[in-house]
Amino acid sequence: MARPRAFNNDEVLDAAIACFWRRGLDGTSVRDLATQMGINGPSLYNAFGDKRTLFIRSLERYASRYMRERIERLERHQSPKAAIQMFFQEVISRSLSDPDYCGCLIINSALEVAPHDRALRKVVVGYLGEIESFFVRCLTRGRAANDVPISVEIADTARLFLGLLIGLRVAARANPDRVLLEGMVRPALALLNKSKTSRNVSQPKGVTQC
Repeated sequence: MARPRAFNNDEVLDAAIACFWRRGLDGTSVRDLATQMGINGPSLYNAFGDKRTLFIRSLERYASRYMRERIERLERHQSPKAAIQMFFQEVISRSLSDPDYCGCLIINSALEVAPHDRALRKVVVGYLGEIESFFVRCLTRGRAANDVPISVEIADTARLFLGLLIGLRVAARANPDRVLLEGMVRPALALLNKSKTSRNVSQPKGVTQC
């Protein structure tokens, strides 16, 4: 009869996330993980497989706890345009409040491992795709609610916001300055503001408006 595990699965995964978050996949050893997770090497291998498999499971838990939770909460409680605006506000606040400037584990992984590991690249691209889909949904609903200008091209703008997020997270690790980060975001969010110019265009005399 197999002996029950003497640890909480979620708690040790959270400890692994913290370890990978600070050091990355390549910079984290099995010994580092075992120490951080509070379990020995054999137990780690028996429960989670090798380091790479543990990293993939850690990424999935990170995505659920941080990325998906934020997206779900914002879509549930905010208007589409406000959801996008608050998404970036929260990213800036979190980046500035992190004393270790760890950034985003998903974006860190896109830079560290995705370029030379095809399987991990597919995993990371999937998470980035979820974020892009969030922007697409918000822009689409905002357009339908007449809250996003018709001139905003939804697919390209969603990609722009995804690129902005990646750049924002990288910049925050190197130079966590609020003025810099808000300056990066402000022009992109301005695209969502409707022109104050009246929609009524004067017609030449004698021409009937259709």
